[in-house]
Amino acid sequence: MSETHDDERRTDHPDTSSSALRRRSFIVATGAAATGMVGAAGATPGRGNRDDTPGKRRRDESKPSRSGGHGGNPDLIAHRGFAGLYPENTVGAVEAAARGGQSAVAPSRGADMIEIDVVPTAENDVVVFHDDRLANRDGGERGLTDTEGVVWETDTATVTNAEVLASGETVPRLRSVLEAIPPHVGINVELKNPGSFDVAFAESLPQGELEKQKEHWQPFVARVLDIVDDFHHEYLFSSFYEAALATTRDASDYAVAPLLWNSVRDGVEIARRYESEAIHPPYHMIRGTPFYGDQRYEEGAGWADIDLLEVAHEEGRDVNVFTLATWYQGEQLAAAGVDGLISDHADVLRFGATN
Repeated sequence: MSETHDDERRTDHPDTSSSALRRRSFIVATGAAATGMVGAAGATPGRGNRDDTPGKRRRDESKPSRSGGHGGNPDLIAHRGFAGLYPENTVGAVEAAARGGQSAVAPSRGADMIEIDVVPTAENDVVVFHDDRLANRDGGERGLTDTEGVVWETDTATVTNAEVLASGETVPRLRSVLEAIPPHVGINVELKNPGSFDVAFAESLPQGELEKQKEHWQPFVARVLDIVDDFHHEYLFSSFYEAALATTRDASDYAVAPLLWNSVRDGVEIARRYESEAIHPPYHMIRGTPFYGDQRYEEGAGWADIDLLEVAHEEGRDVNVFTLATWYQGEQLAAAGVDGLISDHADVLRFGATN
């Protein structure tokens, strides 16, 4: 049933008739090819040595590579389609987030890249939604939609008819969101938990457990890849779950990025293991900023001995930080040298750019 649902909206794309012709994004600093993987024990060979496994989806070599913020101008990544401005993860939000110039001094600032979350319904259709439940976020009373139910336990029609934040916008299919985003705007696809099984959150897994969890991720990741392959965007796949990144790497050559939470060490290890093009930490992990070492995150998790930004740049990875809400955060993190700002607002660099 799920394939029929998505195929009903499918449009013809002549360049995707062969599974051998696929796309991925290079979210990578311009010096990556020269730098390679350096220094630390356990580091893997450079991305230029990646294997040519038959059947893997491939990047469209005609598309330009993306590189992050150079010269203090990080990419602006619209978190859930600028969730502070628009009803998050909706078609209306991504349309609005894409409008405007890709410059901090543009009269109206559009996103360089839009971050969206994907999760399956009970019928295995891929929708764009952040939470496990349609109605409640983090156990709170505020309902994100007007409908009850766990997304992956709810039929597609019910999910896609759920109204988001009384906005008139409803929970969209992934295909509808991709159709609404212009090809020049990149897309960060965050892979959320695809079911009720116990998945390891933001931690490095032993091999046996990793292989076990990958079995749960493979059907969902395959459906997501089948959809994104039909569009001409540059993609970056991120996740808090190592098995999601491992499954994406096995099946494709799209760019990947681990999302970090309370361990710099685990995040760096996962990034090296999959030769990730980027790494996505909370902004509190960036040394040399006023936010570094915020006590909401666990102590003793490998912070003191690793300068995340320095190590990532040495190894050719972009550092895109989440989730910004103020211009002060944006200015400080840009000055520190991060490559992307995952933000709820479009104007986090406005003050410095206009002064």
